[in-house]
Amino acid sequence: MGELVNSGMFSVASLAISVVLLVAGLLLWFFVNRASSRTNEQIELLEKLVDLQKRQNVLLRRLCEANEPEEKEVPKAPEETAKSQDDDFIRLVAER
Repeated sequence: MGELVNSGMFSVASLAISVVLLVAGLLLWFFVNRASSRTNEQIELLEKLVDLQKRQNVLLRRLCEANEPEEKEVPKAPEETAKSQDDDFIRLVAER
């Protein structure tokens, strides 16, 4: 009689462990799936933002090009060109 009770308890215990593991697995799957879907939504929003920023950059470039003042070319004196070349050379030297 004791053997029947012991074997019955083992089957109930294994069933309980199986149910607990199933519930834990479902909870884990729920949170992983939820995090994944949120990440996908964030990626979509970031892609939309990048697209909007690209459009804004194009519009800004067009606006800047349209508002650029037209420069009239005035011949420079030879001293000014020599000085500007010296300035260009200084700009090429790396600062530390």
